[in-house]
Order: sequence, then structure tokens, then C-alpha cells
Amino acid sequence: MGFDENKESGHNSDHGGEDHHHHVEPLSRHNSGSSVYATDHEEEDEDHATELQLGPQCTLKEQLEKDKDDESLRKWKEQLLGSVDVSNIGEILEPEVKITSLSIVSLGRDDIVLPIPKDGNPKGLWFTLKEGSHYRLKFTFEVSNNIVSGLKYTNTVWKTGVKVDSAKEMLGTFSPQLEPYTHEMPEETTPSGMFARGQYSARSKFLDDDNKCYLEINYIFDIKKEWA
Repeated sequence: MGFDENKESGHNSDHGGEDHHHHVEPLSRHNSGSSVYATDHEEEDEDHATELQLGPQCTLKEQLEKDKDDESLRKWKEQLLGSVDVSNIGEILEPEVKITSLSIVSLGRDDIVLPIPKDGNPKGLWFTLKEGSHYRLKFTFEVSNNIVSGLKYTNTVWKTGVKVDSAKEMLGTFSPQLEPYTHEMPEETTPSGMFARGQYSARSKFLDDDNKCYLEINYIFDIKKEWA
């Protein structure tokens, strides 16, 4: 949802204002072979270019069992897992990430809360931005089952069939926890002027370092002289 060409940044998510809260380094992962279908060839090529061959993936229970005789290392791992009940850890290999809310935040205005359809395709116009306005995308997400490694957000924007923006935000690696994580994107400024106004189509994705896509949204938005 931005307009600075080919942006890439790495701001960390937070929870309750604490940037370090359960934000962990990757333990061990493997390339599951999962891929994301994209109709735009450039976007697909970029995804494949960043795929890594990583080590074998383990369940949380296996991660803890590996070093159960090393008390200091075991306590460190349990500390990373935070509020997860380590005595009741399942043995699910694949992490699960659920995006629970999306909103557009602009100083001096009520947040624009964006409904998330199950099929990832909002019907009709999803939102309207005022030209020259400053805003941020804010979202919350839940992580369960296992640690998710290299979570990232990508967004591609087209106008009249021409790609006008491509952005990527590296979010980080997160352990399961009961409370949702919250992340705010860097501030954006919408373009202004006669040629900037009009209708745009876009695609947003939330993926991990296996290129497993947890949510893909294909949507339409407007830039107008005033907020809708």
C-alpha cells in the first residue's frame, strides 16, 4: 500500500510496545517446497530468487527435547517461547499465521478498518486515500503450532495495467504465543496531482522464508482529492 518504488525495510513488530517481546532468531527450518502462485512474472521471479535451502524443520517439542540435559540452553529456549505452555506443546511441524486485523492509520483521522474476506478478494473498492496524505498500514497477527521464520509482507501496485510500485517489509521470526503480535509499517505518502488520482489494483501477501503464503489479498483502491 505504498508508493516508493522497490522499497525494502526491516522494522520489527511489537506487542504492547516492547520490540523484543518473543521476537526470536530462527532455530532450524527446511524448504518445504511450498510456493506462491503469482500472475506477475517479476514478482514470481523475485520470490524464487530469495528461496534458501535451510536445515531440517523440527516441532517445538523436538526443539526442547534436543537439549533437555543442558539446563541453561533449555531455559533459554523456554524463555523464547514466552507464554506458550511448554508442558502442553503439540507436535505440529508447520507453523500457522493468521492475520486478524488490517487498518490504515492517518494522524487526525479515525483508523480505516479493512475487512479481510476469506477468499482474499474484497468485492469492489476496498478503500480510498486522499492525495498527498500521510498514512501507515497497521496489522495484527497470531502465530501458533511452531516458530515462523522470516515472515515478510509484500505489496505490488498497478495502475491501468502498469506496475507503479513494489514494496517488501521484513517482519522477522516469531514464536507462538497467546496474545497477537502488532506491527505498523513505515509511514507512506500518497502521490498527488491529476495523474496520480484514479483507481489502482494491488496485491498484498504475507509469506515466510519457505515462501508459504498465509494470506494473499487482491484489491482495488482509489486516490482522490479528499478522503471518502
